[in-house]
Amino acid sequence: MLEIDKLSTSYQVKKLTPRDADHALKLVQSNQNFFNFCPPAPTRHSILEDMKVVPADKTLDDKYYLGYFDDDKLVAILDLITDYPAPKDAWIGFFMVDSEYQKQGIGSKIIADLEAALEKSGLVRIELAFPKGNEQSQKFLLKNKFQSMNREVPVPGYTMVIMEKVFHKDNK
Repeated sequence: MLEIDKLSTSYQVKKLTPRDADHALKLVQSNQNFFNFCPPAPTRHSILEDMKVVPADKTLDDKYYLGYFDDDKLVAILDLITDYPAPKDAWIGFFMVDSEYQKQGIGSKIIADLEAALEKSGLVRIELAFPKGNEQSQKFLLKNKFQSMNREVPVPGYTMVIMEKVFHKDNK
């Protein structure tokens, strides 16, 4: 079990609930470019579904649909599943910073703090995917030292590129 309050040194982190859906929708709608590569555009219903969807072999106990807050302002959303796709791994299903807060190093700071907390909790690797062709996402991930796994997964309407970041290669 992750200590959510230890996931960031700069923001208050909490699990988002259906009561937060409108704030989450506003944040993701601020990034319309993302959904040009990863349709369809978000809705309140899709946010509510994302809050509870898990892979077949996981439960909601393994899922952390998190909001990063600066006082009362939601500045980022992170969907994380622990011990997936393998034990000691973490899967980031979604990560987005409010467009108003982008290009200030906030996303990189959140990822660095998350990595440190996950490593401290015994996890050794983060895996995620981004929509192929989305240069903004790709540049962000490369800047934060994620590496291509040379795997692409077609989904209806687009293709996802799988990347990873291993904390300590000798732990795998």
